[in-house]
Amino acid sequence: MAKKIPQANIRNFSIIAHIDHGKSTLADRIIQECGAVSDRKMSAQVMDTMDIEKERGITIKAQSVRLTYIKDDEVYILNLIDTPGHVDFSYEVSRSLASSEGALLIVDAAQGVEAQTIANVYIAMENDLELLPVVNKIDLPSADPDRVLTEVEEAIGLDCTEHNLVSAKTGQGVKELIDTIVEKIPAPQGDENAPTKAIIYDSWFDNYLGALALVRVFDGKISKGQMVKIMGTKEEHQVLDLMYPNPIAPIKTTEINTGEIGIVVMGLKTVEGLKVGDTITDAKKPTAEPIPGFEPAKPFVFAGIYPIETDKFEDLRDALNKLKLNDSALAFEPESSLALGSGFRVGFLGMLHMEVVKERLEREFNLDLIATAPTVVYEVLQTDGEKVVVQNPSELPDPSKIDTIFEPYVKATILTPNEFVGNLIKLLNDRRGIQIKMDYLNENRVLLEYDIPMNEIVMDFYDKLKSTTKGYASFDYEPIGFREGDLVKLDIRVAGEVVDALSIIVPQEKARTRGLAFVNQLKELIPRQLFEVAIQASIGNNVIARSNVKSMGKNVTAKCYGGDITRKRKLLEKQKAGKKRMKAIGKVNVPQEAFMAVLKIDS
Repeated sequence: MAKKIPQANIRNFSIIAHIDHGKSTLADRIIQECGAVSDRKMSAQVMDTMDIEKERGITIKAQSVRLTYIKDDEVYILNLIDTPGHVDFSYEVSRSLASSEGALLIVDAAQGVEAQTIANVYIAMENDLELLPVVNKIDLPSADPDRVLTEVEEAIGLDCTEHNLVSAKTGQGVKELIDTIVEKIPAPQGDENAPTKAIIYDSWFDNYLGALALVRVFDGKISKGQMVKIMGTKEEHQVLDLMYPNPIAPIKTTEINTGEIGIVVMGLKTVEGLKVGDTITDAKKPTAEPIPGFEPAKPFVFAGIYPIETDKFEDLRDALNKLKLNDSALAFEPESSLALGSGFRVGFLGMLHMEVVKERLEREFNLDLIATAPTVVYEVLQTDGEKVVVQNPSELPDPSKIDTIFEPYVKATILTPNEFVGNLIKLLNDRRGIQIKMDYLNENRVLLEYDIPMNEIVMDFYDKLKSTTKGYASFDYEPIGFREGDLVKLDIRVAGEVVDALSIIVPQEKARTRGLAFVNQLKELIPRQLFEVAIQASIGNNVIARSNVKSMGKNVTAKCYGGDITRKRKLLEKQKAGKKRMKAIGKVNVPQEAFMAVLKIDS
């Protein structure tokens, strides 16, 4: 059995940064420097386990690893948690930081401070962590570490007199950084003799071992064979096995002591019983209070996901159930649509999460899917005083029963070069943004803070932001609650029938413009039929925009060579009557592109 490492020699730390500032590469170098993975087995982004993560160069799931490091003949345990950088996965960041005593704040030496850098730093400060500023990519020709350090001090207010300059790519400065981690990040505090108290900060499903919980022990210890209680569900389970996380294969152990992180195997069939943020304690001698401050991830964006082949509905259900085993933030329920058949209403953390889930479903489960336009959650106060939650525009009550509609708002933080400020302010005003503050960080960088309805950013806001600023602006947001809005449901009727999957909730003042843009776009997408098809945008029964798809003409008079005009007229009248009859019973198939067209409509 391995020799027990004293608590004073344990360091738990996270890596936080904006997307693409080199977190995963730096994690690779630290793992290599500690000798946890041999050079032969080393691969880029060794902690990222999904193909999508490696292809896109992003971290989707927070990953943990236990490393051994020797400094001055003392053995230290470094528990490294690599966190995602994208805003959609910020709940992963928050729970990882709550399990750490310190954090490395990585800033790109060429790009400087970005929106998510600031957002993640605030989460770290709320958790009272020791922050170490690290300037990465100093090997780049355009690197300017001094400017970046000044920016960190000005934008965040973090003292950067003691800092680390590294190049994760070449390994320069990495050993010195690990020494700083050992010296500066405090050892975990906790009572070894108190009842077991551990937080679940990640859970996933393993085909052989069942549901696994990644835990951080705050007090006491977890031992193999121990009966433990999960405080949220009040269920008791026996600990079948314990492991330390390692990038190649987990290392088995008989106990996880105070201050350590480890994997707990209890033979559970689903991850439902291992809610992230729940507290594990001893069944016989439980701790008095659970660990506070954790909330489950709440979906903010909802979209319908339907199989293109209708007989694949059960396959889609199985795929979603399997995906939920490894993505606790996913929420879904069955729904049906007249236009698309049977499918699921799926809740996501944001637009990137939606893209990733759809791609994983198509790739890992070999499904052809169509996703409807994303919508957000609304709260509706009815005239009878009852408050209902609406995830789908088709759930909106009758207009006569609605008193007030409340929509979710977010606080948006945007960092941009000052040459694009004018264009950005126009974009934000068009999206009903309310300016909170505007700070000039230096002669060419501006920090903007806006309150903005979430409905305005789930569509194409990020693309517009990037094209407006030539890709230089960075954007981050956090939910700030619901506010009253002047909103209506915009229905689209094709050949007189409401296509429920195309309904959207829009601000009253933009309804007509959106409706016109939508019907004109659908006119191009819906194929011509043998009869004329009317496309209408309506609020309730009030039609506010209309366009027609002209019928395909067949020359019925081609066979008439000369002769009396009445012969031709008779044939044309017969054709006209036929088209009228066809129009009454004809069905129009709305093509898939129409459902995503709603995304491209300019506000």
